[in-house]
Amino acid sequence: MSEKQRNMLPVLPYHPIAHYFLLTLFGSILSTHIHACTSSESTSLLSFAFTLSSPSLNWTTMDCCQWEGITCDVAGRVTHLHLSSKGLKLKGGIFSSSPLRNLTHLTHLNLSHNSLNGSLDQAGFILSLGPLEVLDLSFNLLSGELPGSLSNNIRMVDLSSNRFHGAIPSSFFQQAKNLTRFNVTNNDFSGYIPSSICVHSSSLIRLLDFSHNNFGGNLSRGLGNCSKLEVFRAGYNNLSGSLPEDIYYATALEEIAIPANSFYGGISNRILNLTNLAILDLYLNNFSGMLPIDIGKLSKLKVLLLHSNNLEGFLPPSLVNCTNLMELNLGFNLLKGNISAFNFSRLGQLRKLDFMSNHFTGILPISLYSCKSLRAIRLSLNNLEGQIQPEIVSLKHLSFLSLSGNRLTNVTGAMNILKGCRHLTVLILSTTFIGEEMPDCAHMADFDGFQNLRILALRGCELTGQIPIWFSKLKKLEILDVSLNRITGSIPTWLGTFPMLFSINLGSNLISGEIPKELCTLPMLLSEQTAAQVDHGYLELPFFASQAVPDASILQFNSLSYYPPSIFLGNNSISGNIPTEMGKLQRLRTLDLSANQVSGNIPDQISNLKNLEKLDLSVNHLSGEIPPSMKSLSFLSYFNVSYNNLEGEIPKSTQLQGLNVSAFEGNLKLCGSPLLNLCQSFNGTDTDDDKNDGNQILGFHISVVLGFTIGLVGVCGSLLLIKTWRDAYFKFLNNVQDRLKC
Repeated sequence: MSEKQRNMLPVLPYHPIAHYFLLTLFGSILSTHIHACTSSESTSLLSFAFTLSSPSLNWTTMDCCQWEGITCDVAGRVTHLHLSSKGLKLKGGIFSSSPLRNLTHLTHLNLSHNSLNGSLDQAGFILSLGPLEVLDLSFNLLSGELPGSLSNNIRMVDLSSNRFHGAIPSSFFQQAKNLTRFNVTNNDFSGYIPSSICVHSSSLIRLLDFSHNNFGGNLSRGLGNCSKLEVFRAGYNNLSGSLPEDIYYATALEEIAIPANSFYGGISNRILNLTNLAILDLYLNNFSGMLPIDIGKLSKLKVLLLHSNNLEGFLPPSLVNCTNLMELNLGFNLLKGNISAFNFSRLGQLRKLDFMSNHFTGILPISLYSCKSLRAIRLSLNNLEGQIQPEIVSLKHLSFLSLSGNRLTNVTGAMNILKGCRHLTVLILSTTFIGEEMPDCAHMADFDGFQNLRILALRGCELTGQIPIWFSKLKKLEILDVSLNRITGSIPTWLGTFPMLFSINLGSNLISGEIPKELCTLPMLLSEQTAAQVDHGYLELPFFASQAVPDASILQFNSLSYYPPSIFLGNNSISGNIPTEMGKLQRLRTLDLSANQVSGNIPDQISNLKNLEKLDLSVNHLSGEIPPSMKSLSFLSYFNVSYNNLEGEIPKSTQLQGLNVSAFEGNLKLCGSPLLNLCQSFNGTDTDDDKNDGNQILGFHISVVLGFTIGLVGVCGSLLLIKTWRDAYFKFLNNVQDRLKC
């Protein structure tokens, strides 16, 4: 084009909006051209979609590079497939033959949090994806055994929360020279944890998670080669033996978590080589001996969980040098010493302290109140004494406090102090303050505390007095346990006004009077819909409790969502009838009214408690029949009506007939399985044959007696004998009828 021709071209005025539009259009055309999906890639993806029976994917445009979850390279080849949490399911359940194996340039495959099933070990699925770097199939339903090996390029593998089983092949890691993260937690793997993990990938691997499986045997040597390993987890398996010495060569370790196994032996002083440790989790094993005297050299420790072992000796003074500690749990060990002599004041970051069930002595340490971040304190089941000091209110974030099983005194002073802890949600002071008087309103002046309290336990303190009226102001209370005391008086009607209360234990006291109907109006026991609207929230420490039935074990609850709705009123002097309104408590799972003076019939409305698992009405004065409708209580696992005045036939159901005879003994007029005395039919529901048989038997006895009587009269001729034998006949007749009724 000549200069003259160029000068003749029209000059378009510059407009910013038009300019932007043209650039955008050009960029779109260029992008489409660069990322245009190849036909083979598109075909493979559509074939994969065809194998799914789940909701259809939004793959409708021509270019598969524009589809949801797809990323392509500049040549239009699929490199990333990310379809997490899409509800994916396979029609045939054969994941290993998936068309995805045809995506030969795939580097990232994430199908986590779906419902995919099938196996990986058939036809080398993983090896067929040669360039694959990231494989995330976690939270699916995949099963079978693992393939023989991983591909060379793989960097991250997450197969957690599936159904894989079998041993991990010793060759599995041989080609994985670039592996950095490997997670198979929450499966059914067995055998040994491979010891050759770090032989080929020692310079790169950073995370290994084998927890929640069935691995067994010793933890073999080999981890010492993992020079970059930061996180090692193998908790909740069947591992045993002592820790391999070479683990202390992996000095990059920041976390060791091997809880709930059978490891034994002492905690070696060589653990002090792991100066980068932030989390040391060895709880629920059989470790013994003393804590390393210089444990304070692990100054980066944030979480130290050594509870439920056999550790002994004193707290090392150097522990105070672990100034970054946020959680310290040494509970359920054999540790001893005067805890008030330990200086907690340097542990300023401490949020959770649990020394439950040891042999510590002394008073509650004053230095503990310098830990202003404390949210949870549990010092229960030790040998502590003295009183709760007013300084505890300086812990502004304190939410969980358990001091049960010690020798504390002055319960009234304790309550007046603790009501100042405004964020307190769990207060457990059971089996302490022995024999003192329950604080009443006269001792709790200007009461406005405990407004966030959700659990209050004063179990087994032998406290005297009545249920105090200030309890009625605890409107967020969910669990109340004042059992095993000497509380007198009646059950207050205001207990039925608690909007959040779903578990009441007043058992083993001296309570009298009747069961108030108001107790049957607790909103949290009425319906699942009402309860579902409540967020029971998170507990800073687990809550331990046992159900008040024979052979009940102690259970651990990390959230109140799993705590069973219950009413325990057993072993008191409660009288009157069982309110028919009790049948409204649809969420109730345990009802214990045993060892009282309750009378009347068992209300038929009890059968409306469809979630009931445990029902104890033993040792009362109940009469009448066991309601036949109770056979519909399909979740009933514990039932006891022994030592009452019940009569009639035991309703026939799988639950009731499967119980021990002791559940019904002491009711002389009860009959039917599982009791040995079978019921005899003689009532309005008998069949015609039964009636005829009964009439024939009765007629036979009548004829015999009449014949014998007439003959005797004929011989003796005595009217006196006629009267005597007539009376005897009617008495005999009545006995026969009574026997036939049974």
